[in-house]
Amino acid sequence: MFTRREFVQAAAAPALLRPQRKPGDKPNLLFLWTDEQRADTMAAYGNTRYRAPAMNRLGAESVVFDRCYVSQPVCTPSRSTVMTGLWPHTSGCFKNNIPLRRETRTLPELVADSAYRTGYMGKWHLGDEIFAQHGFEQWRSIEEYTAYFSAGRDRNARSTYHEFLRRLGYQPDARNNFSRNFAVSLPIEHTKPSYLAEEASRFIIDNRHEPWMLFVNTLEPHMPFTSRFNDLHDEREIELPANYPGVPATSEPAWYKRRREQSQQPGGETGWRRLIRNYAGLCSLVDQAVARILWSLEVSGQAENTIVVYTSDHGDMMGSHSMYAKQVMYEEAVRVPLLMRVPFRRQRLLHVQQPVSHIDLVPTLLDLLGRKDAAAGLPGHSLMPQLTGAVRPDNYVFLEWTGDVKDSGEGPSGRTVISPEGMKLVLYDTDQSLLFDRRRDPGEMNNLYGKTDDRRLRTKLVEWQKKTGDTIALPR
Repeated sequence: MFTRREFVQAAAAPALLRPQRKPGDKPNLLFLWTDEQRADTMAAYGNTRYRAPAMNRLGAESVVFDRCYVSQPVCTPSRSTVMTGLWPHTSGCFKNNIPLRRETRTLPELVADSAYRTGYMGKWHLGDEIFAQHGFEQWRSIEEYTAYFSAGRDRNARSTYHEFLRRLGYQPDARNNFSRNFAVSLPIEHTKPSYLAEEASRFIIDNRHEPWMLFVNTLEPHMPFTSRFNDLHDEREIELPANYPGVPATSEPAWYKRRREQSQQPGGETGWRRLIRNYAGLCSLVDQAVARILWSLEVSGQAENTIVVYTSDHGDMMGSHSMYAKQVMYEEAVRVPLLMRVPFRRQRLLHVQQPVSHIDLVPTLLDLLGRKDAAAGLPGHSLMPQLTGAVRPDNYVFLEWTGDVKDSGEGPSGRTVISPEGMKLVLYDTDQSLLFDRRRDPGEMNNLYGKTDDRRLRTKLVEWQKKTGDTIALPR
């Protein structure tokens, strides 16, 4: 491991760390993302209570996208979009644990530049979890998912984090695996975010003389909602969401009601406050890792030539509408942070208020990396104009959910459209549909479906389905 003492010694030797590259060369890409982090967990989105100084500093140095939406509010489908720029129904990753096809290209494969060193570290959840693939040379894994390995893979192989813990003398607590509960109970320096911070720092330092692309994805603040930072935030620092308990006064999908029943907390409001304190602690656990990664970027002299992106694969209800987790189309589950710091563009810092989608990430990054041509055929649009304050007309955002009504764990299939001014239409094939005017009802308490004209939004959904080859049947 790259110890802090070794790092400090290296930092004290400027000649050793000084990069031979300079701003204007091929830019680096540092893509930081989390699992299950809702947007309002950092100061850029109005939350100054959570102790997240690194995220807050990055937000203050970045273009902040106020209304960024995922393609589907659950892990694998959302991740497939972030990595490939394709809709889940196009990539085939429309449910959890469906592997990304080998022929489907990720960002490094689209860039296709052998000058770049590439690394992926953290949760992958797109198949063959612990094996390097899809254009990434260096691979550091924190999860196993052995049940979903491809045929011929060694199911006895374990993640590099597993090997790290074994070297420290820890013994697996569950069938030759380290459970997630075990990992979050460890001292902070042995948790998954800290492990990833060390590995990412080493990658950044080792590759300072070459252009590189590095993706770092923490599991946290994903459940289990506990860590040694459970009491980092005082009870007085925690607020219940404005839409708690938030049981809508009008009709709601039966699927949502089942999710609420599964989310009940012992002690009611007291239980929710405890859960939110734990969640805030997990955000701080991620933050200390982010701080170390960004510090390695700065101390090695590469910050001015590195694109930094920060986002999450989906949000978390965390008490809103008396639910936790995701899988619903309420704002807290589908809206995530999106920060972009591009120092070499000398861009002015601003908040982009238009809705944008993760489907636009790959085209934007290809544009920033000088490979705009490689985005041909992708459904998204480059956000480069928004980085300079331009407004894209007619900017509707689309989301999908592909479930199975026979499986209460997945719910019905549905599609969502969000208009620039904040109207949200959610159409489910076998359940109650939804329509919200978020300008007047930001907590999404009043379902207007069947009460207000939604023809414009329906037309947009139909057009999107035709354009993207989506065949899910929606109610007329």
